[in-house]
Formats: sequence, C-alpha cells, structure tokens
Amino acid sequence: MTNFLSLADVTDLDALIQSGLAAKANPFADQHLGKNKTIGLIFFNSSLRTRLSTQKAAQNLGLNVMMMNVGQDSWGLEMEEGVLMNGDKAEHIREAAAVIGRYCDIIGIRAFAELKDRDKDYREQVMNQFAKYARVPIVNLESATRHPLQSLADCITIEEAKDASAVIPARPKVVLTWLPHFKPLPQAVANSFCEWMNARARSGDVDFVVTHPEGYELAPEFVGNAPVIYNQTEAFAGADFIYGKNWSSYTHYGQVLTQDPSWAVTMDDMNLTNQGKFMHCLPVRRNLKVSDAVLDSPQSLVIEQAANREWSAQAVLKEILTRA
Repeated sequence: MTNFLSLADVTDLDALIQSGLAAKANPFADQHLGKNKTIGLIFFNSSLRTRLSTQKAAQNLGLNVMMMNVGQDSWGLEMEEGVLMNGDKAEHIREAAAVIGRYCDIIGIRAFAELKDRDKDYREQVMNQFAKYARVPIVNLESATRHPLQSLADCITIEEAKDASAVIPARPKVVLTWLPHFKPLPQAVANSFCEWMNARARSGDVDFVVTHPEGYELAPEFVGNAPVIYNQTEAFAGADFIYGKNWSSYTHYGQVLTQDPSWAVTMDDMNLTNQGKFMHCLPVRRNLKVSDAVLDSPQSLVIEQAANREWSAQAVLKEILTRA
C-alpha cells in the first residue's frame, strides 16, 4: 500500500479488517514502526472523529503528529494548474505539497466536495494533486467522493457484531438507507460504504441492499450490482444491519429534492428487521434523521463504530509503515 485513497489501494480486505481487530486487542504492539517518523494531518474541512482517531492511531504506532487547518493555520492553496494567482490563494499546491512532503513521511488529507461542480468534485483534485506533488504516501481522511477509513471501521464493526451475536447470520443482510436532511450533504460516505460492501458481497460475506427515494441514485460505479429499493419498509424486512446516511442528489447535483420525514429511522422501522443493528458515521441530527429511541437503544452501534475509527486508521498506517 503506497497511498490509501480508496478500496483500490487495498490488496487484501480481510487481512486489513483483521489487522484493525488485532490493533484493538493490542494497540501498542507495533510502536517501533513509527519511531522517528512523522505524519501530517491536513484539514480543509472540520472534523471530530477523523482528527482524533487518526492522531491517536498514529501515536499508538510511535509516529510524531502535526496537524494543520488549511486557510486558518496556513495560506490558502491554489489547486489549478497554469493559473494567474491574482486571487485569494497565496500558495500553489505544487510548492505546498512538496514542502509538506519534506517534513512528513505520511500525509493525511481531508477535503470535502463543494457540491457545485460534479465533474470537478469527482476528479478528486485535492487528493490527486497532493499525491502528485508530495511524493510520500497519502491517506484519504474523507475526500469529495469517498471516506475509506470510515468504511473500513464499518467493516470492522460489522465483523465484531457478527461474532458477538447469536442471531446475526454468517452472511448478514446489510441495508444502506437514505435519511432526510434540510441541507445538501456529499455522497462520499454513501459512495464509500457501497464500494466496500459490494466487495464484501462479492466474497460472500454480506448481502447488500440500498434504499432511498427516487432522485437520490448514487453514481453507478459505486452502487455496482447492489439492489436499489425505493420502498424503505420493503428494504428493512429481515435486515441485520441498517446503515443510515443522508446524501444530496447525484443526478441533480448537490440538490435537496425532498425532506420526507417518513425516511427517518424509528423503532417501528427497526422492528421490521431481524433484531437489526443501527449504524451511522456521526455526527447525526437526533429526531431529524433517526429517533432518540433508536440511537439510545441496545441496537445502536454508533459509539462502537466511531471508536473503531482508531483501529481502521491504525491498520492502514501500519500497512503503509510496513511497506515503507
């Protein structure tokens, strides 16, 4: 693993999941790997779980950690090539990424979609420019189209829950459901979850279903062969895991087409499942997207899921350090 930008950079998904579980069981076993090395965590957008979990994982591996908020702790960065820099961006990515690459052995980048220009967002300009000019491994801390560290944590969480439950089958039914929200949100988490669950489905580990209102179809390359059901009640029937997430329209890019409250997850919805577990990447707006009763119930995995972000980051960083 040179970079960790998407699932395409993972050679053995099962081994990476097991590495995360091993790190959880013995967090400091590989501290020697990061000794006298530094990771830089660069944030173009706000963060809670990603910032803290990646810093903690890096420290578990003995890495020094530097963090920077672009535009607050640094100059604004120009990403376009060949431009006349007479605007509000004082530094070009060519110099900035190259310099950060001299200071750091690994760089983690968080940069959301702007939801204005679909082609620009889906080109992943920020990630690709850093990968081009930094010349050190790049870790995706959430990009315009993907959030692979979250997806790995989701896989770890599902495996743990399967092992701890007497009712979850060896091949559980996993449902990704759209949730209502009043402002447009990126497709990154939903895209990434689809990408990783489809990989698990191909290997026979899960049955994967997507449900959302019409008009909220995700990019075909992420949905793959997963069945798409426009009736949430039908999709929830017999499910073992419900993964809730809002996203804005891909076809009518960045738009909110409906705020239908009937798509919010309640205990009545969860009662349709096979004693199913509820998952969400957080943050979550209570009683808008999902009810208090669901979030505070024994069926909710959201806190354990967030805690597993540390172990997904540690598994990825260990892989990069081992191959360095």
